[in-house]
Amino acid sequence: MKSTLRHSFFVLLVLLVGICLSSSGEREKAASKALQFPHKKAGLTERQAAAHLLSRFTFGARPGQVDEVVKMGLEKWFMQQLQTTLPDQELEQKLAGFASLQMTNEQIAHAYASNSQILRLAIDEGIITKEEARNNIPDKESRLAYKARLSAFMKEKGFHAEGQLTKELINQKILRATYTQNQLQEVLTSFWFNHFNVSLYNRNCARYILSYERDVIRPNVLGKFEAILLATAKSPAMLAYLDNYKSAAAPTALTPAQKEAQKRQLQALNAQEGQDSTWRQVVEKIKNVRKNQGLNENYAREIMELHTLGVDGGYTQQDVTQAARILTGWTINPTLDQYKVTRFQPASPARARALAYQGFVLDGDFLFAANRHDQGEKVVLGTTFPAGGGYEEGLRLIKLLAQHPSTARFISTKLATRFVHDTPPQSLVDKMAKTFKEKEGDIQQVLVTMVSAPEFWSKEALREKTKSPFELAISSVRSLNAEVQEPYQLYNWIAKMGEQMYRYQAPTGFPDRGTYWINTGSLLNRMNFGLALAAQKIKGISFDLMALNQHREPESAEAALLTYSQHLLPERDLEQTIRRLTPTLYDPGFSQKVGVAASKVQQPAQAETSEPEEETMMMGQQEAKPAKPSKPQRTASAAKPTAAPSGKDNAPMLAQVVGIIIGSPEFQRR
Repeated sequence: MKSTLRHSFFVLLVLLVGICLSSSGEREKAASKALQFPHKKAGLTERQAAAHLLSRFTFGARPGQVDEVVKMGLEKWFMQQLQTTLPDQELEQKLAGFASLQMTNEQIAHAYASNSQILRLAIDEGIITKEEARNNIPDKESRLAYKARLSAFMKEKGFHAEGQLTKELINQKILRATYTQNQLQEVLTSFWFNHFNVSLYNRNCARYILSYERDVIRPNVLGKFEAILLATAKSPAMLAYLDNYKSAAAPTALTPAQKEAQKRQLQALNAQEGQDSTWRQVVEKIKNVRKNQGLNENYAREIMELHTLGVDGGYTQQDVTQAARILTGWTINPTLDQYKVTRFQPASPARARALAYQGFVLDGDFLFAANRHDQGEKVVLGTTFPAGGGYEEGLRLIKLLAQHPSTARFISTKLATRFVHDTPPQSLVDKMAKTFKEKEGDIQQVLVTMVSAPEFWSKEALREKTKSPFELAISSVRSLNAEVQEPYQLYNWIAKMGEQMYRYQAPTGFPDRGTYWINTGSLLNRMNFGLALAAQKIKGISFDLMALNQHREPESAEAALLTYSQHLLPERDLEQTIRRLTPTLYDPGFSQKVGVAASKVQQPAQAETSEPEEETMMMGQQEAKPAKPSKPQRTASAAKPTAAPSGKDNAPMLAQVVGIIIGSPEFQRR
């Protein structure tokens, strides 16, 4: 009887699973069928519409990808991108050697300790002396011995150079954008990172940025807006970047119980056994912080102005102050502190229960320190937060801001600006904001509304966005089907063209308008990049230009220009582009002239292209050099060649043609 029941249950379970899977598949099919793009009403063919989708929701179409999207169906392709579940084995293999990608923030804080931390620890353990640390070493032999001891100490403790973490952060970003099948997820990762910007230039948050993008931004790019807002609010990167980690109720605002708790904590620190000079510095630092602690409004202001409501969102300075009071005590888990990481141990279960009873909340890298929280009543945007709310009132504030009508308009405007037009039509923003409010900030549904709207497909939207240097570089290697072995070499050019990845200092993030990126110097550097890339003079980037044309040699430079323009600029009207670019084909010194001109133009201040000296030296990176001049073309007449040479001699001509296309105004647009 039991065997029969088990068999019947198993059969029923299989049937239920089959029904669920079938229903899931049917729902996906139904969703793609229900989604109908109005591109035909805008006068676009299937191929033109596919090219437009790829230009906005990927970092650039790979060869043949327009055909793939048409064959699959535009709506089905878009829905597939919304799922973010396509396999990425090739990308995973390329990322496998990056140790930092597998580390927690605590592990990163230890492994990539700062030079000053390492020196302090080495002094405490007697590996080096203070005099040696101050570089008071008289002779070369002693200096070599000092470096050897310090190097051995770092290896024994598992320390790595700080610059290596930055290099891996940048390399993984370039590889993901180049190789992932889930392109929309990666495009949105860049969008949301920029929206919730943090910067490597802020030393307090730099070590947390890798996990910030990996664990906070990327998993939440297509979920509810409230989820990504809360995740960023609790992340150590944001807490450190905008100083909320040190925001606390002023001593005069603390309750007697809070004052007593702080007193007991400091007594416990002073009583720790085995104190050394570094530990005493920690205790003194905490005393100073306590003495000078108070309200910090930086994050409260930016969460309203930049993250949710917008500068015209209807809030006041009083709202900022009240919100800052609500967020007092939102800080970083002490185990991540750069001074304490090798000394503080996790609280015992009994201690953890006692802290929870007192209102403390420990969630991974986040800590709500109840003894630093302002317990008084607050009012934000007309909503009252009763006294004694603790951690929960912070959650209420996040929800209030995430679901505010001003937030719906502000986020919809930013999404439309990123994916449609630098000045998106108000009619489109209104539709997206309506969906945002009705679907409680469901980002996926807001994007569906956007891409289903006629405004997305209008002639005013086509190719009206300007690629950032990062987008230009990635779209170039994708369009050439290039293999990227040394991504940091590509970054050197991205920085040279004006985009210091992860280093924009202001919390606004990089502006998402073409006028920010385009000026005389940047245009020259973009052309210089295209010529260097096409001539394969960027180390670690390789491709086969002939393979793009099925190994057929163009009959002339003009034929090559037409052929490769069709490959690199799919489904575009090329007549004007061909006419503009043709004169450059017959100048054998064109590459050299561009390089010289680019070197003479001063970079705008906004570019911030200089690497920190210490980091550059640690990485051993060389500055990207201008493209060398291509070899002169063999010509039938002094003015105009009628046929391209064959074999290896054809390579310089093809490289110049492709480089000119990549550097052209048309390729800069998406």
